[in-house]
Order: sequence, then structure tokens, then C-alpha cells
Amino acid sequence: MNPIAVIDFETTGLSPANGDRATEVAIVVLEGAKVVDRFQSLMNAGVRIPAFIEGYTGISNEMIRTAPPAARVMADAARFVCGARLFAHNASFDQRFWSAEMARLGGDVPHDEPPFACTMLLSRRLYPQAGSYRLGSLAAFHAIPPAGRAHRAMADAEVAAALLSRIREDIRRQYDVEDVPHDLLVKVQKAPRKNISKAIQGYFEARETP
Repeated sequence: MNPIAVIDFETTGLSPANGDRATEVAIVVLEGAKVVDRFQSLMNAGVRIPAFIEGYTGISNEMIRTAPPAARVMADAARFVCGARLFAHNASFDQRFWSAEMARLGGDVPHDEPPFACTMLLSRRLYPQAGSYRLGSLAAFHAIPPAGRAHRAMADAEVAAALLSRIREDIRRQYDVEDVPHDLLVKVQKAPRKNISKAIQGYFEARETP
């Protein structure tokens, strides 16, 4: 069984294409539904944090001033997740920053990049009654307790990991399957809601074909 790494970034803004950089990364590693390891660090990318973002995340420029360099943190993060399947909530955001920060590293650091699976996209397909698909709203919908201040990387990664475990369990129960691997979840998150059952059936039929 491949371990699962649930990743969350805090950043200076919305897009690395606009010069925004990561300020904090947290990773929660799951084996099955059990948390087996964690990684968290602030990072100094040499970019000033806007006042609005300071208020939103609680991460200040003073905190970043004494944090380790972004390159060192991301090199450690890359080694930490090596071999794991990657997840995030609103994964397109985190994958953009993961890719941008990894692109800055030298070639001696492993950073193969399988697709992220996304707990937000999966929730949109599985829980139409949820109403809102923000992480905090989904946590409340599933009665998942907070793990700390929202919009800090480790607290959000912990909640996203708990949400992922709930999603996998609900798929097992609702669709009567024993295994819910990463590549199945990537397939489900791309499927129209009405075709989820067909997508799951097709996935397992393809695995059984010699």
C-alpha cells in the first residue's frame, strides 16, 4: 500500500505566476486512515507578505524573517513525500505552488509529480447536499473537529486528511468496494456526478483485464 500525503500551503497570494510564494507547508501522511507522520515548516522565500494575508493566516513578516530558506524546506518536503500519493483540498491551488517551488530546486532533489487528488472535487461529486465546499464548511458538515487555527498549514492539512478518510470510507460503503486507491479517486473527481458508479465499475474492470 502506497502511503498518502495530504499537503497544504500558506502563501503570499493566489498564484505563483504573479510572483506569489509559499510561506508555510504542512504534510500529513496516512497509511489507510491512520496518521503515521507529519511535516511542517514556515519558509522564507524573500517575498514580503501583504497585510491582508498576514491577517488571514496569522503568519507575519517577522515570523518569516527567521524561517529557513524556502529551497531548504521544499527539498526536505520533496524527500518526505517521496513515493507517496499526493492529495490536497482545492488541489489545483496547492499543486501550482508545489510545482513552482519544486521547479526552483536543483536536480539532486527527487520531485516526480503524480497528479494530486482533490478532496474538494471529490466532495462536490459525493456530497451534493453539503452546500459549501470550503474545507471548514465540509468539516462542519461531517462533524470533523478543527485541528487548530484555520488557514495555518498543519491545521488545514489535518482536517483535509480526516476529510479524505471519510471520503474513502463513504466510497467503500456506498459502492461496495474494498480498495479506494489514489488513481481511483483521481478518476472519480473527474467524472460527472451521475456517472460515479460507472466510473468506479470501469476502474475495477480495467484492473482485472489482463
